[in-house]
Amino acid sequence: MASEYHPDEQVQGAVKWFDPAKGFGFIVAAEGGPDILLHANALRNFGLSSVCDGARMTVTVQKTMRGYQVTEVFAVLPPIDSAGQDTESGEAALVVDRSVPLEAARVKWFDKVKGFGFANCFGKSEDVFVHMETLRRAGLAELLPGEAIAIRVVDGERGRMAVIIEPWEAALHEG
Repeated sequence: MASEYHPDEQVQGAVKWFDPAKGFGFIVAAEGGPDILLHANALRNFGLSSVCDGARMTVTVQKTMRGYQVTEVFAVLPPIDSAGQDTESGEAALVVDRSVPLEAARVKWFDKVKGFGFANCFGKSEDVFVHMETLRRAGLAELLPGEAIAIRVVDGERGRMAVIIEPWEAALHEG
C-alpha cells in the first residue's frame, strides 16, 4: 500500500468520482493508499474538462496540509469493464480506423442527458455528431461548449461523426 508519493513519481490510478460542476473529484492509486484530490484545473491543463468514474489516469501527486492532490495529468484512459477489458477494446473500437487523422475541433454543444452533441472541426463548415458512448470510450463524462478537442471523424449515415475523442493537443502532436 502506497503511503507516500514522491513529487516526480508518476502514479497510476482510477477515478473514484469527479463532479465537473463542483470542479473536483478523487482518484485512487492502483497500489492503494489514501484518496487523491483531482481538481478541475489539473484536468484543464491536460486539455480536458471532465473524466468519467473508473477512468484510468497517470498523474503526479503532491502532499498538502489536507492530503494528496494531483499536480499534473499525463494520461487518461477508458475504464476497465467487468470482464477486465479496456472499454475501448470492445467491438466498436475494432471498427475504428486509427489511420483516420485527428482533427482539431471545438465543442458546439453537448447535452449529457440527451447523450449527444456536436463539434466543429477547424476550417470545415459542417457539424460533427458526438455520441455519449464515444466520450465514455475516451474516459470522459461530458464536454463543455467551446471546449477544444481532437477527434477522428468518419462519414456516417447521417453525416460526419466522431469515433474517437482526445485532448486537442493530440492533434498537434500527430499532425
